[in-house]
Amino acid sequence: MANTTVTGAKAIHGQNPQFLVENVIRNRIYESSYWKEYCFALTAETLIDKAIEIKFIGGVYGNQRPTEFLCLLLKLLQIQPEKEILIEYLQAEEFKYLRALAALYVRMTFSAVDVYEILEPLLKDYRKLRNRNMAGYSLTFMDEFVYSLLTEERVCDIILPRLQKRSVLEERGDIGPRKSRLLDAMEAERLTV
Repeated sequence: MANTTVTGAKAIHGQNPQFLVENVIRNRIYESSYWKEYCFALTAETLIDKAIEIKFIGGVYGNQRPTEFLCLLLKLLQIQPEKEILIEYLQAEEFKYLRALAALYVRMTFSAVDVYEILEPLLKDYRKLRNRNMAGYSLTFMDEFVYSLLTEERVCDIILPRLQKRSVLEERGDIGPRKSRLLDAMEAERLTV
């Protein structure tokens, strides 16, 4: 019961949402003590409290143990919160690890157009994030994390679903050209001179 997707959940990319996490990692999450103790009856509302307590992002570490970040990601995939709730998670600027968790969930489950429109504004967030992996801890930044979500195939030891390139979406007219803060600043400077 604790490891099943919520009743009435929509298939994401043609499959059960939990299957977006590879079987090996998913089974390790199910066996982890954090999953068993803290993720059992979480809802979209109570998950916020657990996400606020997180002190780092990451995939697996040590003897292939999943991080709390991955456990909460799997719980999000299980309960499938509504889009409005995820947008609220992303707008909670004071909780950077909740924002990172929501960003990864958006990248895994939303359409390509929504991913670009929702995640690109987060490239302006330059706060530090601790990352835990097999080598230990490292430092990254929110904008780097979001950029890796938009460009990499694997983030936090999770294989991400394919994402259409932005240039293809622009050519089809599905999305407008990306707004560059640097280009805007250069234009403003040119106009004042």
